[in-house]
Amino acid sequence: MASGLVALLDDVAAIAKVAASSLDDVSAAAGKAGTKAVGVVVDDTAVTPSYATGFTPDRELPIVWKISLGSLRNKFLFLLPGALLLSAFAPWAVTPILMLGGTYLAFEAAEKILEAIRHEDTADEADELALGSAELEKEKVSGAIRTDLILSAEITAIALSSVTDKPLLVQAAALAVVGLLITVGVYGVVALIVKMDDIGLHLAKSERAATHRFGCGLVRAMPVVLSWLAGIGTAAMLWVGGGILLHGLEHYHVPGVTGFVHALTEPAAHLPIVGALAGWLVFALISAALGLIVGGIAAGIVHLVSHRR
Repeated sequence: MASGLVALLDDVAAIAKVAASSLDDVSAAAGKAGTKAVGVVVDDTAVTPSYATGFTPDRELPIVWKISLGSLRNKFLFLLPGALLLSAFAPWAVTPILMLGGTYLAFEAAEKILEAIRHEDTADEADELALGSAELEKEKVSGAIRTDLILSAEITAIALSSVTDKPLLVQAAALAVVGLLITVGVYGVVALIVKMDDIGLHLAKSERAATHRFGCGLVRAMPVVLSWLAGIGTAAMLWVGGGILLHGLEHYHVPGVTGFVHALTEPAAHLPIVGALAGWLVFALISAALGLIVGGIAAGIVHLVSHRR
């Protein structure tokens, strides 16, 4: 009896050790995967607030909630199973899919730049005014979820590329953790951003002079912040998309690419004190330049085909 109990306790202890080891593997894999996907997360956080602005304050948080639910649906119903199937049956396809996604991000950024140059946003605003608030909300939420699908696919593919050497269950758990944490983090920050002007209005009603001034400053600053976020989102699309393309070219050992990148980044990376930041900045600029070139070519082809049709 006692020996049987001891054996059972030994089995439980062994199972606990395996579970703890698996949890360590999952957390390490999720951390590695999440770190690689941080660029797309910045892009996602910068782009999404524009979909929830322009509505009455009581609709802003419900809109963010709808988009976040759509994002979770994208990740867990479509992208996670698809990523695991790729990992199991076609791991060679991860890099080409990443490069296609990087091209799409660069194309989207080039389109935004062209729209800004041509002032096409005025026409978009006129179209939006023709819609009722419920129709406009539905259209904005659908557009945000479609954009999120692309960005989430990039996050999933980048995360998957970091854990392809792990067992399939560890890959699944790591991708689920990354997807959940990134969704909560991104849309938590987005909710805070879109409600910042309301927070400012509340603080502006305070009788304390310092609080009142801070609230007024917050209200005045929000349009500038949202404008800056739009610019950051476009820049992030360029450098993330271009960076993905650069890594893809290096993966396929395209002649001259690795040497060219290292020749530019290494001197900056060895600068005293700011070396790491300078090296990253040079790489981001190279990536953005490549993204702008590829995105511009893709946008030109799309517009040419559209014009001929």
